[in-house]
Amino acid sequence: MPEHAGLTPSQTVGPFLHLVLPWADGPVVVPLGTPGGVWIRGRLLDGAGEPVPDGVIETWQAAPDGRLDAPDFRGFGRSATDAGGCWGVHTVKPGPVALFDGRPQAPHLAVSVLARGLLDRVVTRIYFGDEATANEADPVLLEVPASRRGTLIAEPGPDGYTFDIRLQGDGETVFFDV
Repeated sequence: MPEHAGLTPSQTVGPFLHLVLPWADGPVVVPLGTPGGVWIRGRLLDGAGEPVPDGVIETWQAAPDGRLDAPDFRGFGRSATDAGGCWGVHTVKPGPVALFDGRPQAPHLAVSVLARGLLDRVVTRIYFGDEATANEADPVLLEVPASRRGTLIAEPGPDGYTFDIRLQGDGETVFFDV
C-alpha cells in the first residue's frame, strides 16, 4: 500500500459502526416487566483496560425452554457501548440447548463484538455464575483451559448479571474461532 493512501472501509470498522447498527429496541430482547426478565450488563474494555466507547455487542440465545425456534421470542439483542464502554441487554435466561451430537450445553448466550480496531467480529459466550452444575458439564466450556473459564461467566447482581468483555491483555475474554 502506498504511504499516502488512507484507510478504506474494508481496513477498519470504526469508529462509525455504532452509529448505524443499533436500533431503538435492540437491547430489549424481552419487554421490561417480563416474568424472569433480567439485565445482562457489562463494559467493553481494550487491552489497557480502557473503555471502548464505540463498540456494538450482539447476543443470540435460545428461549427459556431451550427452543431455538420459539414463536414470539426474538432471541437476538444488540447494544451499542456508551462513552464508558457500558452495554446491556434485557432478556430472560435461556434454557439448555443440545449440541448436534445430543450432548447438553449449559444455558448461555452467544455473543459477537464489533469495535474499532477489529477487522472482523470476535465471538464469545456468556455463561451464568448461578449455573455451576450445568457449567461443569458443558462440553464447550470444558474445552477452555480451567484458568480462563472465568472470563466466560456472568456474575449475578441485583437485577441480573454482570459480564465485562476484555479484548486483550490481562483477563482477556476467551474468543472462539467460528
